[in-house]
Amino acid sequence: MDDEEADLREQIFHNNVREQIIFLLLFILLYLFSFMLIEKFRHRDSEDLLSSDEDEVKVYRISLWLCTFALAVSLGSALLLPVSIVSNEVLILYPNSYYVKWLNSSLIQGLWNHVFLFSNLSLFVFLPFAYLFSESTGFPGYRGLKGRVYETFIVLALLGVVMLGLAYVISAWLEGDRSSLDALLNLWTYLPFLYSCVSFVGVLMLLVFTPLGFVRLFGVVGGVLVKPQFLRDLNEEYNVHSCEKQTTQRRINNSLATGGSYISPEPMCPSRGDLSGLRNGALQAGLNEQLEKIDAKIKEVDNQRKTSPLQRNVAYPLAMLLLLALTTITVLMVLQNTLELLIGIKALPLSTRQFTLGIASLSKLGWAGATLEAFLILYLHAASLTGLATPMSMLRVLPRARQTPLTRIIALCAVLLAHSTAQPLLVKILGITNFDLLGEFGRIEWLGNFKLVLLYNAIFAATVTFCLVSEFTASVRRELYNRFKWLTDVFVMQENLHLSKIVSPIARLSTERTVTAEKTDPNHDKIKKNI
Repeated sequence: MDDEEADLREQIFHNNVREQIIFLLLFILLYLFSFMLIEKFRHRDSEDLLSSDEDEVKVYRISLWLCTFALAVSLGSALLLPVSIVSNEVLILYPNSYYVKWLNSSLIQGLWNHVFLFSNLSLFVFLPFAYLFSESTGFPGYRGLKGRVYETFIVLALLGVVMLGLAYVISAWLEGDRSSLDALLNLWTYLPFLYSCVSFVGVLMLLVFTPLGFVRLFGVVGGVLVKPQFLRDLNEEYNVHSCEKQTTQRRINNSLATGGSYISPEPMCPSRGDLSGLRNGALQAGLNEQLEKIDAKIKEVDNQRKTSPLQRNVAYPLAMLLLLALTTITVLMVLQNTLELLIGIKALPLSTRQFTLGIASLSKLGWAGATLEAFLILYLHAASLTGLATPMSMLRVLPRARQTPLTRIIALCAVLLAHSTAQPLLVKILGITNFDLLGEFGRIEWLGNFKLVLLYNAIFAATVTFCLVSEFTASVRRELYNRFKWLTDVFVMQENLHLSKIVSPIARLSTERTVTAEKTDPNHDKIKKNI
């Protein structure tokens, strides 16, 4: 009996060690990828500018490491649900394989718990500490980093008190039984509640940006791939733009030599960017702007010429059809989930049971359906990130290669972390997969609100449908407007021509009568001589 207990304890110990080693290896991979990603965008001259002060360099590096840690956690949170779905199907396909024995429910459960813990630490501790530490100046009387560390911890503690007080007020407003003094002193209960509030804000953010991202993805793919060019001679267009570039260059040279107008050579189409009224610097600036536009057109047409016909005529239509198919499947699954919630067939996404990996497939289509669910989850994530980039580009806060300061990196890491940690909740609310949310993710209380979940599904389906219909009918509506405007212009021209045909004979007749009257008037010659 003692030997069996010893063997059992030894097996539990080895399993625990194996799981921790796997967690460490996965985190190292995510951390290295996050570090390379931040290195691509961060301002490279920051450490050179701070090299005169060794403390500043240390502060910058510590803040950068904390940002990298938070970004690695956000990547792990984004991949958590697809990896869990694929792991379940792998265990079903190969239940007795020696190579997948390490993949079990305990490992996946541990991954969910670690991601939830590190997400809380990154959101409420590491990222605020990184920002405050980078902006701190230090208390007077302390040398080195000690004064800056003390200042950061004190400000962070004050900020924590404010956040906990705010969480206490909100929880007391929502549920009166939490307003006791014991609940106020039990600080650990507020971290999941704060995380629940942050995840709710993240889910609302995804409700806005994911439908927008579906539409934006079509434009992104259209910008990456070359569109089919039917009924166009690319070589002729390239030659036309090349001649236009040479003409513009001669005009620039003439303007630099004389400082006058660019009449030589004379423009064939003055209505398009007429610069005849400009002189000297203004004229040269306008001509240089025209030259830049022509260079962009030449580059675009040259890229289209060099692309193979197979890529133009096959890759682009297939990519568009794939995006349309994935979006349509997503909308149909959301509509099905909404109907099942109304009828009562499907339960709310609040998880109350323990999920065991490798027992049954999550999809009625088997591994093919589970693979489709994993792709849809990644597609939703890509669409929401694309939609999130749209307002960021308008506000000019998108990261730029080797030009992004540290404070902006910290803010972007916080946004990405809130976005990625809300992604499993979004997928579960929309009914994309039947995989239960494990750990503390499945205990978020607002997931059990029927009206909220139903309203979210309805709004998401309606918004995505409206965005898709608006996107695909935009060209048709634009063409109809142009045709209607053309018909209106033609009608106006015909009316003006008709009026001119009526008015011209009348004017000619009145002129002839005036001339005749002048000739027959006997005083006409006297008046003319006096004049």
